Amino acid sequence: MGETELPVVVVGAGPVGLAAAARLVERDLPVLVLEAGPGAGTSVGQWHHVRLFSRWAELVDPAAEKLLARSGWTAPDPEQYPTGHEWAESYLEPLARVLGERVRFGARVVGVARRGRDRVVDAGRESEPLTVHVLGVDGAEQRVAARVLIDASGTWTGPNPLGADGLAAVGEARATDRIVYQVPDLADPAVRARYAGRRIAVAGSGHSALTALVAFAELAAEEPGTHVDWLLRRGQVGDTFGGGEADELPARGALGSRAAQAVAAGHISTVAGFRTASVETVEGGLVLVGDDGRRLDPVAEVIVVTGFRPDLSWLSELRLDLDPVLQAPRALAPLIDPNVHSCGTVYPHGARELAQPEPGVFLVGMKSYGRAPTFLAMTGYEQVRSVVAAIDGDQAAAERVELVLPDTGVCGGAGVFDDPDAAAEGQCCGAPAQPVSLSIGHPQD
Repeated sequence: MGETELPVVVVGAGPVGLAAAARLVERDLPVLVLEAGPGAGTSVGQWHHVRLFSRWAELVDPAAEKLLARSGWTAPDPEQYPTGHEWAESYLEPLARVLGERVRFGARVVGVARRGRDRVVDAGRESEPLTVHVLGVDGAEQRVAARVLIDASGTWTGPNPLGADGLAAVGEARATDRIVYQVPDLADPAVRARYAGRRIAVAGSGHSALTALVAFAELAAEEPGTHVDWLLRRGQVGDTFGGGEADELPARGALGSRAAQAVAAGHISTVAGFRTASVETVEGGLVLVGDDGRRLDPVAEVIVVTGFRPDLSWLSELRLDLDPVLQAPRALAPLIDPNVHSCGTVYPHGARELAQPEPGVFLVGMKSYGRAPTFLAMTGYEQVRSVVAAIDGDQAAAERVELVLPDTGVCGGAGVFDDPDAAAEGQCCGAPAQPVSLSIGHPQD
């Protein structure tokens, strides 16, 4: 096949990956979406119970909406806030059906390389296609030739550990039967029974942590004996609750306000400046020990919502230029670095910032943000609009800015962290720690 006949391979059938496919279809470019899971939005389905703080109007990509409209799709009320389940069922799954055979499920990408060349070889990198190594659910291996690779695989499968140094705390791996790395679904009777009437620890300060605090405060009001120790690596609560009414995403501001009320109600104890070094298993629970020697009272369960990190292992044979701190594309990193960045001024960006030294390779969506926490789904939609325009040779469209991001209502300039560990905890002026939203999941409650 000629180069122009080869497909653009998109890795991941989540919101941004499917939006990329819709943009490619809009421009009559061949596309193949490879998704490791059994259906569209597999990762979204794992936080199905969480309500996003973005409205439907901000969660549907414009090109995808046009594609769906031709199939007779009925758009949800643009002013409503869906749960993860509703986002997948009412938008992602129908979009995948419309894309049809362009989307392949149960296809896990385990490696990508330049055909016949490892990363050391210079010759042929501009002329040879990419080879995508795919593993099926039956263990069968396949090689797919690609003109371009768009990696929209996200970061959901790489949650950060409880250990404050970025590695698992001593004893953490042995205690995984009492530790979960996402917001529990307390509406599920079995899950609710696991936590009701017990002392729980919640580690994290982003929107996923706030969502968990609100849910557990409601549980504590109904189930006597339920109590939460909220573990913050930062030395004080500060602006953890966000901008409130000043937030241009009202539901995001409301979440912070509800979390503040939950803490004030008395069912939550705040433990600031606590960096977990080890986890000790004791009879009936766990004891968390800080790097300063502090030992907390035993807890029955631990909820770890301290952010996510990208899996770069299967990209090892490609030439990538990533920021050494954030693991994001180097040109993008200064725009999103939570150590120095004002949350309300993340500039829209596209193909120029996302392109890699390896010809025809782009990281988009949550994956493009590496370990930075401020990603919104609308950012991903703007990214793929620009990237697909560049692939099609439409440089004017690729360079054009078509998005204005909502301000969080907190922070006024660079250097927003009065505590250097706030950034490491996935917190930028109240920005989400968990990748679920236009929030690819920025949960509302």
